[in-house]
Amino acid sequence: MPARILIVRHGETEWSATGRHTGRTDIPLTEEGRHMARALGERLKRAPWDGLPGARVLTSPLARARETCELAGLGDRAVPAPELMEWDYGAYEGRTGDAIRADGHPGWVIWRDGVPGGETLADVSARVDAFLARIDEEHGRPHRATVTMDCADCTVVLFAHGHLLRILTARWLGLPPEYGQRFKLRPASLGVLGWEYAEPAVELWNDTAHLA
Repeated sequence: MPARILIVRHGETEWSATGRHTGRTDIPLTEEGRHMARALGERLKRAPWDGLPGARVLTSPLARARETCELAGLGDRAVPAPELMEWDYGAYEGRTGDAIRADGHPGWVIWRDGVPGGETLADVSARVDAFLARIDEEHGRPHRATVTMDCADCTVVLFAHGHLLRILTARWLGLPPEYGQRFKLRPASLGVLGWEYAEPAVELWNDTAHLA
């Protein structure tokens, strides 16, 4: 696996600002979302990131992730990765959790109850597992004990979506995908998945210091 994976949730959109489930609907960032992305880019130019020279950059093909990547200054080397697209919410696309619960589904939680006509949690988890396996293969499967944080060329940066990145983090840690419920993730936040004593670990999570 790479020495570290930086994860970035896209900036604010009109739907994320109001809690609407945004899966495959391709909507742009708001002006606030663009400001968030630029602020993230300024942070990544400074130490300890120093512009992330040598890092691979992968982005969901959806506009909100691509635009965040571009405004953060990494768009010129970004490669689209369809596996990083958000959970397909099916019939619940564009709806808020409160509206779903009020419409005859009291107590509904996506992590437990899923969505009609879209992907199951198991579907998304399988997609994430395949993506991590591909990254593993492309990085030559180094022995975990030999992984160091000094390998700039072993850094991968992902621009993607809230639920997708939470599931990816659970799977990085070897946890069931439903554990993603426990990892809240704000728009334009920065996280780092790395290693501790040769085991997968979370080094930084949901960090929005650049937005202060």
